[in-house]
Amino acid sequence: MPESTTAGADMKVVLVHPEIPGNTGTIGRTCVALNLELIVIHPLGFDLTEKSVRRAGLDYWKHVRLTEYDSWADFMADRTPREDQLFLFEDDGAGGSVYGADFPPDAYLVFGKETKGLPSEVLEGRANRTFYLPMLSPHIRSLNLANAATAVVYQAMRSYLA
Repeated sequence: MPESTTAGADMKVVLVHPEIPGNTGTIGRTCVALNLELIVIHPLGFDLTEKSVRRAGLDYWKHVRLTEYDSWADFMADRTPREDQLFLFEDDGAGGSVYGADFPPDAYLVFGKETKGLPSEVLEGRANRTFYLPMLSPHIRSLNLANAATAVVYQAMRSYLA
């Protein structure tokens, strides 16, 4: 299989208060595949050393470039991202579909917890930075976090992949 390059791209996946270890493990595996940093914001609904995180991440988990923050405020203070770097994902994102977003190479792709999405402190004042993945069936309320994150990451990286 030919290797892809992500030269020029330094995107990061940010999980705010994830609850399900298998989702985090799967997202970590996607991050390894695309050489992206995975940032997790505490509190978590599990311990990152749990076997289920490693099981979903398989033997790739040891290669995850993982950074942890105690809170969203700590993350913002340390990273100081520009507003145009932040891409928040919710089922009803007011900023529009992920397919209309213009992702810079240093974007932060931010996802919330499986049961409640992103907390108000993250969303406040950022409606135009909040995007969604289209769901065409009226029978679906939401997508699995790992599936949604993977779809978003590949779309965001699209122009940077060989």
